[in-house]
Amino acid sequence: MWEGPADESRLGEGELLIKAEGAWVLPGLMEAHCHMGITEEKKGMEGDDCNENVEPVTPWLRAIDAVNTMDAAFDDAVRAGITAAMIGPGSSNVVGGQFAVLKTRGRRIDDLIVKAPAAMKVAFGENPKVNYSGQGKSPVTRMAIAGILREELFKARQYVEKKEKGESGFTEDFRMEPWVPVFRGEIPLKAHVHRVDDIFTAIRIAREFGLSMTLDHCSEGHMIAESLAKEGFPAIVGPDFSSRSKIEVQNLAFKTVGVLNRAGVRTAITTDHPVSLIQSLPLCAGMAVKAGLPFEEGLKAITVNPAYICGVSDRMGTLEVGKDADIAIFDGNPMEISTRTLYTIIDGNIVYDAKND
Repeated sequence: MWEGPADESRLGEGELLIKAEGAWVLPGLMEAHCHMGITEEKKGMEGDDCNENVEPVTPWLRAIDAVNTMDAAFDDAVRAGITAAMIGPGSSNVVGGQFAVLKTRGRRIDDLIVKAPAAMKVAFGENPKVNYSGQGKSPVTRMAIAGILREELFKARQYVEKKEKGESGFTEDFRMEPWVPVFRGEIPLKAHVHRVDDIFTAIRIAREFGLSMTLDHCSEGHMIAESLAKEGFPAIVGPDFSSRSKIEVQNLAFKTVGVLNRAGVRTAITTDHPVSLIQSLPLCAGMAVKAGLPFEEGLKAITVNPAYICGVSDRMGTLEVGKDADIAIFDGNPMEISTRTLYTIIDGNIVYDAKND
């Protein structure tokens, strides 16, 4: 590092000088909740591996076994300056399986993993109801969703306690092992919640079992912002670019992030790709700013906040010595629609250069 005018003569071997005068140099953007590569674009049924929707409780499923890094969305993410994403199963099941934080460039998923597992997906409300009522089996009510989840968590807690105590005769169970990092506090529940009642049910259950949790979507969070601030769970809000296509998202609005932020809730923004496209992430932040979110908080909602919420802030989210060299360089404010990405850098390597586009 040096101060003063750019001087290529001072470069070391293998170093490259990027002249970014007048540009915006930011941490790589991060998507905190999506289904990129697990619900592929342009592939239809063959590319949809998002929901194992024949059994309501499937904690042993791992997103990394279904994400196709060749999905066109990964390239779109890189072009938008998005260097990492939290990716996992959908919300048809009460317990859907394990999310992972992945980098957005590479062919072999094992090389993209930042943290796996990174969260355990659970879902409340309309999606499990619709999926299983169509099959004629439980759950078909919100009572059953909560009851099934409590039963699973009760069994999981007993399993973890026996494992931790080293009880004689204890045998590891493949279907229970995924709960160990959840009960150890190493990863959170990732709760699909839109409506006020579902948000509070998720909180009630998390409190009963002493678990950490993120409130994903949180579409009616603006109606209960003060209560959520007191509870202390972070919110991943969106996809606000999508239509109000379901009953439970009838109060969806770009103002939600700002209202929650002003109340003191740590917030990130999600596209929920492919519900809305991954490359719209910075524009979603811009729309939230337009609806009242402070400007700097808009940038935080797609950089440092998702990194913190997803448990990877030790590696990304800010530009600091010792962290991954994930950097996005723009010709202006990335939250404006006309702004172009100039460079995307992952792990110190230029993976997108607008001059070559």
